[in-house]
Amino acid sequence: MVLIKSELISALQHEVRILLHLASKVDRSQLDYRPTEKQRSTLELLKYLTVMGPMLTTTAINGGFDVAAYTAANQEAAARDFDQTIAAIAAQEAFFATTLGALSDADFRAEFAAFDGSKTTKGAFIVTMVLSGYAAYRTQLFCYLKACGRDELNTGNLWRGVDPTPAP
Repeated sequence: MVLIKSELISALQHEVRILLHLASKVDRSQLDYRPTEKQRSTLELLKYLTVMGPMLTTTAINGGFDVAAYTAANQEAAARDFDQTIAAIAAQEAFFATTLGALSDADFRAEFAAFDGSKTTKGAFIVTMVLSGYAAYRTQLFCYLKACGRDELNTGNLWRGVDPTPAP
């Protein structure tokens, strides 16, 4: 694996912190904003982010996708309000520390069949699907925020999860 375990955990926890930072910028009156009719609303996107990382990580660890568990996680996410959704995202910092912290280097190198049937390692799957997924979906959330008038947000908000430093 290119990353050592502690770096992967840290990177995933950083993604969670960025999501929480961006979510703190959401105007609750715009939770139903969606760029087009067929795209997720802001709240739906955040709810999906309560499921994506943990379920894909569990998929890798278990060596396969559990449709029933995924369906149940989506139903649970759908029932959450905004505050519960944010709390579920925040809980992912501990989830990654505990879940990935328990794995050995050999566990990360173990192979399994990805969604398309191709062979991959558990570590590579977590990096390409989970870590990259967070980067993609937080960018989508950032674009939603910008479209909703949050013009003050910049790359610091998107990539580091911090507000811009005011000009002197």
